[in-house]
This record gives sequence, C-alpha cells and structure tokens, in this order.
Amino acid sequence: MLSSLFILTETGDIIIEKHWRGIINRSICEYFWDQKLQSDKVAPVITTPKYYLVNIHRPSIYLLGVLQSEFPPLLVIDFLQRIYDIFIDYFGPTITEKMIKDNFVHVYQLIEEMADNGFPFTTEPNFLKEMIKPPGVLSNVFQGVTGQSNVTDLLPSTTLLLIYIYYGSLGAIQWRKTGIKYASNEIFFDIIEEIDCIIDSNGFIVSCEVNGELQVNCKLTGMPDLTLTFNNPRMLDDVSFHPCVRYSRWENDRVLSFIPPDGSFKLMNYRVKGITQLPVYVKPQISFGEGGGRVNVLVGTKNVQKTVENVIITIPLPKSISSTNLTCNVGSFAIDDQKVCKWNIGKIPNNKTPMLSGNIITLAGHPPPDSNQPITAQFKIGLFSISGLSVDSLACSEKYKPYKGVRAITKSGKFQVRA
Repeated sequence: MLSSLFILTETGDIIIEKHWRGIINRSICEYFWDQKLQSDKVAPVITTPKYYLVNIHRPSIYLLGVLQSEFPPLLVIDFLQRIYDIFIDYFGPTITEKMIKDNFVHVYQLIEEMADNGFPFTTEPNFLKEMIKPPGVLSNVFQGVTGQSNVTDLLPSTTLLLIYIYYGSLGAIQWRKTGIKYASNEIFFDIIEEIDCIIDSNGFIVSCEVNGELQVNCKLTGMPDLTLTFNNPRMLDDVSFHPCVRYSRWENDRVLSFIPPDGSFKLMNYRVKGITQLPVYVKPQISFGEGGGRVNVLVGTKNVQKTVENVIITIPLPKSISSTNLTCNVGSFAIDDQKVCKWNIGKIPNNKTPMLSGNIITLAGHPPPDSNQPITAQFKIGLFSISGLSVDSLACSEKYKPYKGVRAITKSGKFQVRA
C-alpha cells in the first residue's frame, strides 16, 4: 500500500515524513505542489510516471501518501483520514505545524504504530493509548523532571505481547479495555445529518440526498453487549460501520449489535435518498441588463418547527460590478474582493422573512453576464433529523440499565440554488 507518507504545510513545506519501502526523494512533494498551484482544488489522486499520489487537505496541513503500485484509492484516503482523526484525539481539534513539531515524537510513534510496512495495522484510539500515552501537562512535567519519554521503548510487537499476556488490559476485543468502571452508566447518541441538494430557478429539487452519521459517547461499566434498533432502518443506504458492529445482524434483522469502545467514536455512516421536503427555502430573483441589475433574495423555513440558525447565504456577483446599494432586513452582509456577497442572517425569525434586495451597477462597456452562478446556503437545525431517523430502543447485556440520551442535528452540506 503506502510506500511513503508526507505531512505538508499549506505553503508546501514538509513537516514530517515516513518511509516504509525505501526512501522516496522529497522532489515528489514538489511535483504535488506544482499540481496544487495550477488549480485551486488539487485532485485527490494524482498519477505520475512512477508513483501514485493520494492526498487529503485538512485545515493547515496536507497528508500526502505515495504508492508505487495501483491500490483502491478510497482505502488510502480513509487511512489518511484515520491518521488525522487520531491526531485530533491526541492533540486537540486544531492540528497545526507548530503542534506537530512540538509533539514530533508522539506523531512519529503514532504513524509507526498505525501502519505495518505501509498497510493499516493499529487504528483504534483505545489500543494506541495503551502503548503511547497522550501528551498532557502532568506527563510533560514528568518528562522534564525525569528525562524519561512518555513513549514506550519496547518494540510494538513486544508491547502488544506484554499487554495481552501479562497485564491483561486489552481483551480479545481490541477497541475496548477490560476493567472499565463508571459511577453512573450512560451512553449518548448524536444523529448528525447533512443535506446535499441542487434546486433549480423555479424552486424544484433537481437532486437531493442526506449523508448522516451516528456519533456515540459511551460511559458504561464492564463489557456491555448492546442491541440498538431504529424506527425505520430500511431507508438507510450505503451504510458503513465501526468494526465493533456485527454486520450479519444488520444484514438479517436491521439491528445494530455491538460491544462499544469506551469514550467517543463514530458508530456508523449512512445515506438517505428520496428527500422531497426541505426545511429551508431560498428564492432568488437576479436579473442583469445594460449598466447593472437587480437582486432580490428571500429566505425562510418550511416543514420545520425548530429554530434554524447559523444561516449564511453566499451570492456570487459579476466581476464587473462597480457599486451596489443592497439592503437587508435581517442580519448583515459584506462583499469581498472576489465580488462574492456573504449574507449572515444568523437565526431566521418567526415574525419576519429575511430579504436582501437592491441594485447593482456594472462598469461601463461590460456586457451583462450570460448566466448567474448558483447561490449556496449554510444553516444548522438542532434537535431535528431531516430523514426522520430516531433510536427506538437500546438493550444492554449488563445487570445495570444505562441512561440513554439521543439528539439530532441537521446541517447544510452542498446546498445550491440556481438563480
């Protein structure tokens, strides 16, 4: 699979590199960066005469995997994402060049443990934390006083053998430790859904699908075997699970049977198609003629009783505009140097329909645009699931009855409206 892994800054500088099958010259990163400079969005897979380059871009950094032979690219992308998720689990939500340099030993050791000869090996956070202690204030003080590293000096294989045989801190289920105890047993489920849709200029849905995930925060004692049921599991398509889920039970009964990891983890991803009712509508009326044009955009809610918040409408304007006299009755707006108007509405009020309207004046001698670029919308609705998915019941094999908390969040994904 991977021959080498490079972590780059947003300016193309190499922060860290790891090689499994011979050292690959750093010039391969220059080739990748040349592709990046040629276009704003670099392709996730780039083919060179000798190598295949697979990359993901996350805030502040690029993760670049180099392969010498063909391999399923989605597997490589998923592994790169898993590495980034482990970094977040260890070092916090913001991964920067300074953070990686400050925790260089931890970062390098994590990469070493997560891949064996370039193939995914140990990717469970609980398992990794048994071998590599996360950095913290106390551990840094201890290291500064004693001069000892938080990372074990034993080889990974020896470490795992000791853990399994002598300490018994990990059982046959590698994602969960044994001997976990909590004073209050509780488990929380977050149903997070994103709407990807395209709406034509007449308000009809051209395409729409919902991409969802089920996030879990588990604080249960012992080794609980859980059975989770949904109200309508048949509507879920393209489902992928955490390794703890018994897939045969889902195939046969549409029931999730699993022994959960301790702490926070993603239990499943899914997709729902056939959504015909959207919670937010955007009605743009944009027209141009000689010398300028008129803009009128209405935003509102429908088919939802919950509060719609964090609403931002992005309206691309012609590059030839010279001035505007736009006004809005809710929120505020700004036009940047790229002639893109961002209208920050915030919460949509119940007693008023947000509206942005006004005239646009273009530079003399410039013809009116042939067509308008799509308008994009961002929003968030708490305690609401656009698909209607909900948790019906939760059964636990342990003697105690855990407290179960369920909440849903619906957000916009790629929400485009043609003007």
